[in-house]
Amino acid sequence: MLKQDLIFRNPMRLMGHETEDILPAGGFGAVLARAGLGKTAILVQLALDSLLQSKNVLHISLEDPVKKVCLWYEEVFRNIATQYHVQQIDQIWEAILPYRLVMTFNVDSFSVPKLEERLAELTEQNIFMPQIILIDGLPFDETVRASLTDLKSLAERYSLRIWFTVRTHRHEAPGPDGMPAPLLNIADLFEVAIQLSPEGKDIYLKALKGRHSSSDDPALFLDPSTMLIKDKSKD
Repeated sequence: MLKQDLIFRNPMRLMGHETEDILPAGGFGAVLARAGLGKTAILVQLALDSLLQSKNVLHISLEDPVKKVCLWYEEVFRNIATQYHVQQIDQIWEAILPYRLVMTFNVDSFSVPKLEERLAELTEQNIFMPQIILIDGLPFDETVRASLTDLKSLAERYSLRIWFTVRTHRHEAPGPDGMPAPLLNIADLFEVAIQLSPEGKDIYLKALKGRHSSSDDPALFLDPSTMLIKDKSKD
């Protein structure tokens, strides 16, 4: 199987998008869930889809060390490859690695000016020019709007697409429109929001913003053994 075939079969395609078009340039996307339900796994699948298309992805982790993030990528990639019986797995893996950069910050020291400084260093020296940024572990507290507003300006200046993980809590009531509490007062900054919702033993994906669901849409869930997105009707 060639890399192009793997792009077509990537689990993110089950969401009904050509993945690069989920977010516009300068756009924000959120993956929301309680702790431990698979937010990072979704981010990695989004990233792998872009990497397979030779798009530069900057993964910023505010919780895990670089080594753990890299293990996430390799595990998810190998699960995808195994699912589709890819023969040239090592060659494809080596081909996409140059398009990925993993960066870590201490959550308390992360700031938009620091990020912009790092980006300037990378781009001015032609070391790495990201097209997609993933930010995993940013606290969505009452002060986050100021940082997100600055990040939005940054994304628009650099034509970036930025995805965030957003931790929700069982005790927090959603808004009248069903929007989870952490996004209630900042939903206007996001073009796309995807929620992971446990139902029994399954974890379903629900589009909260950015795509209108219909009765014809497949019921998508995370396979607990591989953490890949799957179509429930084909389970």
